[in-house]
Amino acid sequence: MALRTVRFITLLFTALVMGTTLCHTMELPAKMLYDGDLWATVNKSLYWVFAFPVGAIIEMGAILSAIVLSFLVRKHRPAFRLTLIATVCLIVAFFVVWLGFVAPMNAQIEQWKVGALPANWTQVRNQWEYSHATGFVLHLVGFSALLFSVLRETPASYSRDYVTSERSHLTRR
Repeated sequence: MALRTVRFITLLFTALVMGTTLCHTMELPAKMLYDGDLWATVNKSLYWVFAFPVGAIIEMGAILSAIVLSFLVRKHRPAFRLTLIATVCLIVAFFVVWLGFVAPMNAQIEQWKVGALPANWTQVRNQWEYSHATGFVLHLVGFSALLFSVLRETPASYSRDYVTSERSHLTRR
């Protein structure tokens, strides 16, 4: 029961954090066409809940629950390998991509005044946008690995057995 609960929590948190980076990625094509003032206005007004506390809780929840899940399935092959891949993806997405590439840009953007953007604003925008897209790819790979680990441990005969038992139950009525 504990394993199912931790798997559920890990899948839920990972899906939620993947949703945040999916949003950024889907907005990317349009936002790359914005002028500097519009782009800065959108970034300064729209994304405040993506960071602290909501985004941070979701992302840390995904990472910590994936670490716990990796420990719980350490003797289950191949679920362990898949869960470990997911855990690494989540860790890299946060500690490398977000902390290394997004957070420094957030700090710069926070200092900007709309109407007086720095000369390098497009470089900041590009790093911010493409780093979020990279984070999405890592979250997608991580979520897929988690989901596949659950599917790998679901016996192939389960659905066949369930259908057979349901049919026999219905014919007995």
